[in-house]
Amino acid sequence: MKIVSWNVNGVRAVLKKDLLKIMEAFAADVICLQETKAHPGDVQHVAWPSGYEAYWNSAVKKGYSGTVTFSRVKPLGVSYGIGMAEHDGEGRVVTTEFADFFLLNVYQPNSQRGLTRLDYRVKEWDPAFLAYVKKLEKKKPVVFCGDLNVAHTELDLANPKTNRRNAGFTDEERANFSNILASGFVDTLREFEKGPGHYTWWSLMANCRARNIGWRVDYFVASERLRPALKSASVLPAVMGSDHCPVVLEMK
Repeated sequence: MKIVSWNVNGVRAVLKKDLLKIMEAFAADVICLQETKAHPGDVQHVAWPSGYEAYWNSAVKKGYSGTVTFSRVKPLGVSYGIGMAEHDGEGRVVTTEFADFFLLNVYQPNSQRGLTRLDYRVKEWDPAFLAYVKKLEKKKPVVFCGDLNVAHTELDLANPKTNRRNAGFTDEERANFSNILASGFVDTLREFEKGPGHYTWWSLMANCRARNIGWRVDYFVASERLRPALKSASVLPAVMGSDHCPVVLEMK
């Protein structure tokens, strides 16, 4: 199974930048998009690539957040959010159940400039999300993918020293991600790529993308039980249209 995840930073904007052709070129079984900033009715005129069923989770607030999962494989079940009203108004999670695993498409909250949402992120969202994942894992293994809004280690961004207390690279966010991995998960890219430079987001300023001065904040994370099934994991920095690039996971 081939799964692609991409923060499109506004699905209506990237539709004008050949999203449909890009989706076709992925030739993926499942495509997970984050930060859609749209409701299904906003794009009801779009002829999405054939064979996919779309599962939208849109934020209550218009033009904000949101996730959608396109799948060619009919899920056994689909759910939206993590089952907690205080977290589920922003359209951040779509869960699709397949025969051998759950797939979660997730757009984690950003701690924001000035770290105004850091406490919410690390003290409320992160524990609630991990509890949700571990509950699912009691039934079958879990893969979750998306923009997790954290660069886990110093290898995951070009300038770690100057970003130490910036959103996405605080000690608290990184520790929570380490806690997820320690609870029985693997960062799939690191099963195949051990070095730096595999970034998935670049500032729009200072020609950062061309210079590859970026951050890795988009991931596929899988239950350790799925490690033998991992075939490849990669980033696709040549795919344009958003300030993020797609990430890919292939499983046997």
